[in-house]
Amino acid sequence: MEITFLGTGTSHGVPQIGCRCEVCISKFYKNKRTRSSILIKNNSKSILIDTSTDFRFQVLKYKIESIDAILYTHFHADHVHGIDDLRRFNEIQGGTLPIYGSEMTIKQIKIMFPYIFNETIQLGGGKPELIPYPVEDEFELFGIRILPIKALHGKLEILGYRIDNVAYLTDCSFIPDESMEKLRSLKLLILGALRYRKHPTHFSLDEACKVIAKLRPQKAFITHIAHDLGHKKVNKELPKNIRLAFDGMKLEIEHGARGREKGEIKSPLTPLC
Repeated sequence: MEITFLGTGTSHGVPQIGCRCEVCISKFYKNKRTRSSILIKNNSKSILIDTSTDFRFQVLKYKIESIDAILYTHFHADHVHGIDDLRRFNEIQGGTLPIYGSEMTIKQIKIMFPYIFNETIQLGGGKPELIPYPVEDEFELFGIRILPIKALHGKLEILGYRIDNVAYLTDCSFIPDESMEKLRSLKLLILGALRYRKHPTHFSLDEACKVIAKLRPQKAFITHIAHDLGHKKVNKELPKNIRLAFDGMKLEIEHGARGREKGEIKSPLTPLC
């Protein structure tokens, strides 16, 4: 299984418009963060989690030429507004694409993008051909076990996903006990943490670290990061098994074995844990 972080930033992205803070003006590429999304490749199939506002840019930058399914965490703009660019994958692959999310998320996406799901014929550039599947319980996709994980984003219930021994949860401020039990024995946990200070709808860095300490995954990466957190500075402060993710980072997770991290194509592979 190969995981690519297409984006690791918060809804504003980093640099944030009009900001001259140290991180926003930094020239260090790991401080450049587009809106959060990951791509998972397994057995020649590609599963995308969220179509971020920066989806087209991410696809071109990381040379993504096929997507077989999309999992949605929730319906906020920074996680769905790249949806129209899925139509190019319909054209390339010659077929429809399945999208998965909670019943509420699927309902809201249909409301937000009625032209995609209504019966009218779209003239001109066409429209994405998507088949929505509301999910709540465990399901299988291309031979992979996928378990939706309920969490709270402020008062909004959202979904994270456990895929084999990897879990992805972003935009959350609370994980119920039942969901915590479903996150045991992970090789890799990818968890959202916005900044040092508390936030009403996101984990702070300290809160995320406490969740990770309870779950004890072999390795954890932080995503959905605001401009408050400088990559080098924060990584020096974190425990060795926790690191900030960055745009373009790739992780390789072997079934029944330890994974390995590949930060850059030219860099040697180093142990993930």
